[in-house]
Amino acid sequence: MNHNIGTFIATKRKELGITQQKLAEQLNCSFQAVSKWENGTTVPDTLLLSQLASVLKTSVDTILGYKAVPITEYEKKYEGQDYYWGITPNRLCYEIMKLKPPVKPYKVLDIGCGEGKDAVFLAKNGYIVSAFDAAKKGLDKAKELARLHHVDVNLFQADINEYELCEEYDIILSSGVFHYLTPNRRERFIQNLKEHTTMNGIHAINVFVKKPFIEAAPDSEEAELRNEPWYSGELMRYYHDWMFHKYEEEIFDCNSGGIPHKHCMNRMVAENFQG
Repeated sequence: MNHNIGTFIATKRKELGITQQKLAEQLNCSFQAVSKWENGTTVPDTLLLSQLASVLKTSVDTILGYKAVPITEYEKKYEGQDYYWGITPNRLCYEIMKLKPPVKPYKVLDIGCGEGKDAVFLAKNGYIVSAFDAAKKGLDKAKELARLHHVDVNLFQADINEYELCEEYDIILSSGVFHYLTPNRRERFIQNLKEHTTMNGIHAINVFVKKPFIEAAPDSEEAELRNEPWYSGELMRYYHDWMFHKYEEEIFDCNSGGIPHKHCMNRMVAENFQG
């Protein structure tokens, strides 16, 4: 692997204006340890990697030099004036409203927001919404949609295989995005989401899953990613310690790309429950 972990740590630390001493204090280790990482004498203990990634606002995979899956196809899909996914909110938005009606300003994070239809819908209904996507053109259209509906949404560009949460949310939403997570990233990413969710907060997530009797979608990029597919029940396993309000599997018809095909999707709403 042509990647120097120490050089990466030093570069990110300096970009963030953090001294070796300050980084050491946040990791509860000595500044000599940080110095040894950066000069290549040693590498961080694996138990420190998640915390180190959080402080440096990156991911463990990036520290270790693994390349994230590029998500570029949607830049082309979002070029037109029309909204590729339409503007009707995902059914998960209504599940959120049933469980956490906006009787107070709940903080929401929409992961992989695309052109912003769900983020804008929730903002219109009184939630404080942040949302990110890898596709800049999608975010530009999301900003325009928010402007048209006179709502504020904190929109920013990020890759799901790079991003680490550093603040708490009451609600996390993600629709049709988790299949981009690389297998060695999934558990750590979801754990990061769970650790930054308030008590009694909820996650509303769906993910495409592989079935042997359903052919891969005609979208070439998606077909390539399906070589590392999710399987039925995998999402549920990562939430074994949360309370499930919904967990279902659905096979449905789709016409994205203009070619009729089918998908199978697992859909989950779970709560960080305290009795």
